[in-house]
Amino acid sequence: MTSALGAAGELAIRSLIERAPLASSLAQAFKSKGFTLALVGGPVRDAILGRLGSDLDFTTNALPQETKKILKDWAENIWETGIAFGTVAGKRGDTTVEVTTYRSEHYNPESRKPSVEYGKDILGDLSRRDFTVNAMALELTGDKPEFIDPFNGLQDLSKKILRTPVKPDDSFNDDPLRMMRAARFASQLDFEIAGNALTSMKDLSQRIEIISAERVRDEFTKILMSPNPRIGITILVDAGLADIVIPEIPKLRLEVDEHHHHKDVYEHSITVLEQAIMQEDRLGGPNLVIRLAALLHDIGKPKTRSFIDGGGVSFHHHEVVGARLAKKRLQEMRFDSNTIEAVEVLTALHLRFHGYGDGEWSDSAVRRYVRDAGALLNHLHILTRADCTTRNKAKATRLSLVYDSLEARIDVLMKEEELSKIRPDLDGAQVMSLLNLKPSREVGAAMNFLMELRLDQGQIGEEKATAELLNWWKDRGSK
Repeated sequence: MTSALGAAGELAIRSLIERAPLASSLAQAFKSKGFTLALVGGPVRDAILGRLGSDLDFTTNALPQETKKILKDWAENIWETGIAFGTVAGKRGDTTVEVTTYRSEHYNPESRKPSVEYGKDILGDLSRRDFTVNAMALELTGDKPEFIDPFNGLQDLSKKILRTPVKPDDSFNDDPLRMMRAARFASQLDFEIAGNALTSMKDLSQRIEIISAERVRDEFTKILMSPNPRIGITILVDAGLADIVIPEIPKLRLEVDEHHHHKDVYEHSITVLEQAIMQEDRLGGPNLVIRLAALLHDIGKPKTRSFIDGGGVSFHHHEVVGARLAKKRLQEMRFDSNTIEAVEVLTALHLRFHGYGDGEWSDSAVRRYVRDAGALLNHLHILTRADCTTRNKAKATRLSLVYDSLEARIDVLMKEEELSKIRPDLDGAQVMSLLNLKPSREVGAAMNFLMELRLDQGQIGEEKATAELLNWWKDRGSK
């Protein structure tokens, strides 16, 4: 245990004082009741790296009910959703804290939830942390702050390496989600995973099956939203974890894309993801939907691959199959319905542009493109552009210019016809009045006819729309 404060500890303390001044008042609140309190885990790591945020994790020898009493007096709001696992959270000002009783948790072989035993000291608590860089602490209730680093986390931090405080097999068996966390931290921090830990991940990858879908989803999302998701996704695939949590991705390594003979579909998909990330400013910053769509847009290819006489391979209707597979996978991972629907739509539409040629689409086709994309039009622009990964610079330039022309046409039609608000020239009430109908399927059919008319001919006005509707109704009756 490192008792001396040291340069790293001093840096962490300065960062804590500057960025989280309320931490000292919280420590004093615990000390006044006779308890210890230490900043622990990721916040210590981030304080040393000079990137401490306003979400702070602490550990204490106070039992959860005692912690709850202290936080009630100190915080403006508290919540105890994690109290069964020893954690009570609170918020004061802009600072959010989670305070957890010293603990030693482990998973039973078939359990999805950890059993919790409270520990006696901070060393035992730190030994159960996931990685040494997260097993450092700043004890704040002594005579002076004390930097605690029993597993040389500071050294590993300087080397940018992820090691487990105990044997990797023991750590990953206790909480298999730590294997996904390793991939996440590698992506977030640009760290390498120690060789013995990576070997253990490969050996124990099946253990991830006992973790709930929600926890797996959250870790996968953090990997995908990291600065460099390629690192984390590749680790998941190489370690065999992706075979269990999102098997559609490693299957892409088996395919050869008919348009990109120099790369498999897996590499193409990662490249599309990276190119989509480069355009996210169009969406206001990092965006989960576009990243999921970019990664998953081609997952229908393995099921649709067919070989062509004379050589070559095709993936007919892979966008349709892929949309269905993406929906199923994201449902199983417990993503929310809005995200699932958005990724499904984008996957289904990602090839639509390739029928545009050199701009031969009619205005009607452009209207349908906008209508089908709906609120996801900017997402579709990004995905389509990112999907052009050819190394042929002349071809890439041509595709970009053609898509520029499509966006320009959309902009013109948007100004002329307000495409984002496409509606038939008559509403439902008018249809029922003209055709003497009550709400029914017939009204829906009439509205569909009018929408198709609107898409084909643009805005034609109520008079012409009425005439067209009555003619359609007369023909329908005669049939």
